[in-house]
Amino acid sequence: MSQSPKSPTLFQQVAAEVVGTFLLVFFGCGVVHTAVLMDAQQGLWQVAIVWGVAIMLAIYTVGGISGAHLNPAMTIAMAALREFPKSRVVAYIAGQLLGAFLAAGLLFTLFHPQLAAKEQAKGVKRGEAGSEITAMCYGEFSPNPGSLAAGSEKYAVAAHETLKARVPAWLAFVAELFGTAILACVVFAVTDSKNRGGPAAGQAAIFIGLTVAALISVIAPLTQACFNPARDFGPRLFSAIAGWGSIALPLGTDWNWLTVYIIAPIFGALVGGLLYEKILGPAHRAGVAA
Repeated sequence: MSQSPKSPTLFQQVAAEVVGTFLLVFFGCGVVHTAVLMDAQQGLWQVAIVWGVAIMLAIYTVGGISGAHLNPAMTIAMAALREFPKSRVVAYIAGQLLGAFLAAGLLFTLFHPQLAAKEQAKGVKRGEAGSEITAMCYGEFSPNPGSLAAGSEKYAVAAHETLKARVPAWLAFVAELFGTAILACVVFAVTDSKNRGGPAAGQAAIFIGLTVAALISVIAPLTQACFNPARDFGPRLFSAIAGWGSIALPLGTDWNWLTVYIIAPIFGALVGGLLYEKILGPAHRAGVAA
């Protein structure tokens, strides 16, 4: 009599989340490095599609082991709204943060000369005002300081203040919340085996990746488009340790890193998951055309 295959252990699942999130951040933040530091990309879509491909690769690599959450907001939503064991939430999130932190460390090692050259060209000192233009390669900032990093002009405080006035904190919060809600709704839809309009088996990763690419194309000019607390906080923590200090992690002076990039995605994932599980999902399961 053949034995049924054993389920992955918690250690194996957490290791898979480390590897999957590492891949996601290495490729995703990697393309941000090349765009900001070396003008290697021709537009936002090239950055966005690399993020989408990174998510596809990560899901195909580890999805069969851990489910490829790769995102604390999705892990929390899956535990709250589906049957993911709540006892595994903390371990999954720890693995996701570790994977993101390690990927940031490797990217810093690879691109350290280019980071220094960009700071010199822009006339800024790492850890001081203006060094957001290189810190954005790791953690995320609202408003997106990418325009300040472009071109040959020196960093100007007045230009940065003008940019900040265009994206107030409440708007950044709303953008991240609704962006993550859309992503979560799609994730719940394409992974629902009873959704008769869903993708064919094994293709959910493609549509999740394309959803992220589309969202980045719309929201990145405002907030850099996070939707994932691990993707932001792991690299942000690394950059704070690596010399950006309070620019990367401004404790007590600017709480956008917490409200916009951690709290908003968590609430957004719950909103999107609830939308699918309570309204759209039951209609699919009842055989009613949505």
